[in-house]
Amino acid sequence: MSLLVLWDIDHTLVDTRGVGRDLWAEAFEEVTGQPMREQAKIDGSTEPVILRETLQLHGLRDSREVFERFAQALGAVHVRRAAELRERGHALPGAPSLLAALAAHDEVTQTVMTGNIRAAAEVKLSAFGLDRYIDLSIGAFGEDADERPQLVSTALQRAQMSAERAVLVGDTSFDVEGGRSCGVRVIGVATGRTSADDLRTAGATEVVEDLADTERMLKLLMR
Repeated sequence: MSLLVLWDIDHTLVDTRGVGRDLWAEAFEEVTGQPMREQAKIDGSTEPVILRETLQLHGLRDSREVFERFAQALGAVHVRRAAELRERGHALPGAPSLLAALAAHDEVTQTVMTGNIRAAAEVKLSAFGLDRYIDLSIGAFGEDADERPQLVSTALQRAQMSAERAVLVGDTSFDVEGGRSCGVRVIGVATGRTSADDLRTAGATEVVEDLADTERMLKLLMR
């Protein structure tokens, strides 16, 4: 392995088109016994932080035990409703072709750096046929850390790869900052709620509007 590609998932590779929030609300009510009236900001955040802040919005206390029960419930509801996710959501333009093209190169390994818990990440990737290209055993997930820099560091350690031989692809300024803080080159993709200009301002090495141009993306990733 001479290149490690770290993928964010939501709004970088896939769009759940509202299903993700529905599943989150179901798990929240199962664990707390209360309907979810509102959800904390999710863009670029991790599941532990989203849960902590959402609990606060409902006047509830957070703990590691609550998070662990929530993670179990969230993973289970993703499995139960995977068909709905597949029907309503979609892989973003170019993602399947690009992951397949990268997988054809023996020197490239692809994994994820995501705020999702692992079980949810697995379902989201498999729903759209992307899991075959990703080595989840070296990925970093919401269970691993609250903040993006720690997730990036965790993935590098698990892959036994130096930052100089890694590249991160994400759609938020938090992805950019997480990668850059660890010395990882970052390609920002403006398929989420963060504009191309804001991704550049955050320090992305390169910024693209989407992943649709496979040839261009291969050149950027494997330079």
